[in-house]
Amino acid sequence: MTNAAQAKANRNVLFLVIVASLGYFVDIYDLLIFSIVRVKSLTDIGIVDKADITAKGTFIINVQMFGLLLGGIIWGIMGDKLGRIKVLFGSIILYSAANFVNGFVHDVNTYALVRFFAGIGLAGELGAGITLVSETMSKERRGYGTMIVAVVGLFGAVLANIVAKHFGWRNAYFVGGGLGAVLLLLRVGTFESGMYKNAQQSEVSRGDFLSLFTNGKKLLKYLYCILIGAPLWYVVGILVTQSQEFGVALKAKDVLNAGDGVLYTYIGISVGDLVAGIMAQITKSRKLTMMLFLLLSIICVAYYLSSTGMSSGQFIKICFLMGCTVGYWATFVTIASEQFGTNLRATVTTTVPNFVRGSLIPINAAFAFFKGHYGMINAGYIMMILLTIISLFSLSQLQETFGKDLNYMEETL
Repeated sequence: MTNAAQAKANRNVLFLVIVASLGYFVDIYDLLIFSIVRVKSLTDIGIVDKADITAKGTFIINVQMFGLLLGGIIWGIMGDKLGRIKVLFGSIILYSAANFVNGFVHDVNTYALVRFFAGIGLAGELGAGITLVSETMSKERRGYGTMIVAVVGLFGAVLANIVAKHFGWRNAYFVGGGLGAVLLLLRVGTFESGMYKNAQQSEVSRGDFLSLFTNGKKLLKYLYCILIGAPLWYVVGILVTQSQEFGVALKAKDVLNAGDGVLYTYIGISVGDLVAGIMAQITKSRKLTMMLFLLLSIICVAYYLSSTGMSSGQFIKICFLMGCTVGYWATFVTIASEQFGTNLRATVTTTVPNFVRGSLIPINAAFAFFKGHYGMINAGYIMMILLTIISLFSLSQLQETFGKDLNYMEETL
C-alpha cells in the first residue's frame, strides 16, 4: 500500500471511530433519559404517590428494556445479513422519531409504548458501531478504538442530565430526537467493513441467530458473554436509578437525586472505560482487566449500601466511584465481539449488550423479591454478590481474545 493510500485508510478509520463515538453518545443520552427524568415526568402526568412512581417507573423501564431485547435480535441479524451500515441508519431513524413523540406523552401506557419503540431503535447503535470498529482497526489497536467509542459515548449521560435539569423533561426528549437527526447526516460518510464484504462473497450462512442455540458449546459461550456484564446494569438500573428510595432506607440527610446520580456514575464509567482500555492494552488481557474491575465494584457498592446518613455531596462522590469500578463496558462488549466469526459477529455484538440491558427485567423482579423478604439495603447486597459471583465464573469460562484475528467464519451448523 502506498503512503497516500495508507493515509487515506487511516483517515477513514479515524472518521469511523469519531462517528461511532458520537453515535454511542446519542445512544446513551436517549437510553438513560428516562432514568434521569423518571420522577419529574411521572409526577407531571399525574402520578404523585411515591409507591406508584416506583411501580410505574419500573413498568416503563422494563418495557423499554424489552424493546432493547427485541431490537437487539432484529438489528443483530440484520447487521450480519444486510450489513452494519444499514443497521446504523435504521436504528437512528426509529429511536429519533420515538424520542420526538415521547415529548408529547400524557399517560403511563403511551409513555411505555413509546419507550418500547425507542428501546428497539436504541438496540442497534452500539453493536453495529463496535463491530465496524473491531473489524476495521488492526487486531493490536482495536481495543483503543472501542475504548474511545465508549469514553466519548458515555458522556451522553452528562448532556442528558444537563438538558433535563435546565430545560425540562419534555424538551430533553425533543433534544434527543434532534441529536439523532444530526447523527443521521454524519452517517452518510461511513463505509462498510472489509471483513463483512468478504463474508458477503461466502456461502456460509450470515446472521443465523438460532445457530447460537443449536450447539451447546456455542450457547454457553454466548450466555457467558451476557452474564459478565450484568453487575454494571444492576448498578445503573437499580442502585442509582432508585437512589431516592435507597436514600430513604439509608436515612440520607438530603433527597438523593437520580439524575445527578446517573450523571456522576457515567462520568465515572467514562473514566473507568479509559483506564480499563489502557490496562487491557498494557497487560494484553481483557479477562484480567474485567476481573479486577468486578472485584472493585463489589467493594464500592458495599460502601454505598453502608453509607447511613449520607449527604447529597457524598452520594455524588460514591456514584462517581461506583461508575469508575463498573467502567468495563467497552472491554466487555469487545470481548463479546471477539468471541465469534464475521458471519455472526454483528448478531452477537448487538444482542449481547442489549440482553445485558434487558437483564434488568429479571434483576428488577429478583430485587423486588429480596426487598420484600429482607428489606431494601439487604436486597442490594444480595443482588450485587450474586451477580458478581455469576460474572466472575462466566469470565473464567471465556477465552482470552486480545490480539485475536477476527477474519474468519463461524460454523452455523
